[in-house]
Order: sequence, then C-alpha cells, then structure tokens
Amino acid sequence: MPSLQPPVTSPGKRFVLGVTGASGAVYARRLLGVLLDANCEVHLSISPSGRQVIQHELGVDLNLDAFDATVLIGQRDPACGNLVYHDHRDLMSSIASGSFLTDGMVICPCSGGTLSAVVHGTSTGLIHRAADVHLKERRKLILVPRETPLSLVHLDNMRRAVEVGAIVLPASPGFYHEPRSIDDLVDFVVARICDQIGVAHRLMRRWGEA
Repeated sequence: MPSLQPPVTSPGKRFVLGVTGASGAVYARRLLGVLLDANCEVHLSISPSGRQVIQHELGVDLNLDAFDATVLIGQRDPACGNLVYHDHRDLMSSIASGSFLTDGMVICPCSGGTLSAVVHGTSTGLIHRAADVHLKERRKLILVPRETPLSLVHLDNMRRAVEVGAIVLPASPGFYHEPRSIDDLVDFVVARICDQIGVAHRLMRRWGEA
C-alpha cells in the first residue's frame, strides 16, 4: 500500500505531463497524484490512445472533451497543487510555447510512436510539440517507455533521444527495496521520475537506508 506519511511538498514547481498509448497507465495516474500532493502545478495532456489504455488497464472511461480529473485520480485535498488539462489537438495551448516556463516535462507512459515523433520533431499533436519545446529550451524531458522486447528502431530512437537532450527512463522497477505489492513496484518507477525532476518524496526506501 502507498505510504500513509504526509507528502513532501515542492510548492511553486510547474510540470507538463503527457500520457500516451503505451501500457503502464498506472504509472501515469500515480505520478499525477504524487505531483499534485507535492503541491506542484501540473499541465496534463492525454492522447486518444492514452485514453484507450487508461480505460482498458484502469477501468476508467475519460471524456477528453469534458475532462474531469476526479474520474482519474479521485478527489484531492483542496490544498493540493493545481491541475490544468490541455486538449491533445490544441496547438495554441500555453505548453506549446517556449515562453511558457516550466520545470520540466514527463511523457509517461511513452509509446514507441511518441518516442519517434519526439526525436524526429514531427509535432503532430500537443504532446509532441510540448516535448519539442522542452528540448529546444534545454529543459528536463523525461521519456518513460514500457515496451519489450525492443526493436532496433526503438533502440535507435532512444539513443537519439538521449543525444538531443532527453532522459530515457524505462518503466523497469527494481527489487532491492523489497517490494511487497504492485503498488510498491509502481512507486519505485514514480520515485525515479520524481528524482529526475527534483520533486521530493517518500515513495520508497533508498539503497543504504535503514
């Protein structure tokens, strides 16, 4: 079960979260909740295939044209950070511009098609464009693929992503923290994402800690 300790907060931080059509919707839902509980401002965009995966894996049927965050993550404490939803088709959105300042972006999960679009700069949707903005502005961009086995195309695109400045963080949970549940495995990956974007947390016992 997730920790019952009060969350460590990171007020004033602003992140973009893109959810695409790879398996692993549970990581996205947990990450979104952790960021909001940490009092971060989160700008969320979900692709149509991301919505389909959320429905299949989490049993949550989202209406992307009338998005209700409580359907995905439940009712949060009013003191939690702000959530702003952006339609995946809206290229006039604030997160499509480099002048809109953020502390980083995470695409979780990141499909193979999204990975390809990011490294080749196609920007056919808002998530791709926001990722392009983070690369050109030299801001943190974390890509969380969950695909196995990996083809040479995937590997080449991951290499290219690292070369252009992104961080590739596969959804590969470790076991040295002695997980007791699926929630513990999910928290391991979410913890590593939070470490990369500078959000404090108590999601897992670190190596060397009692």
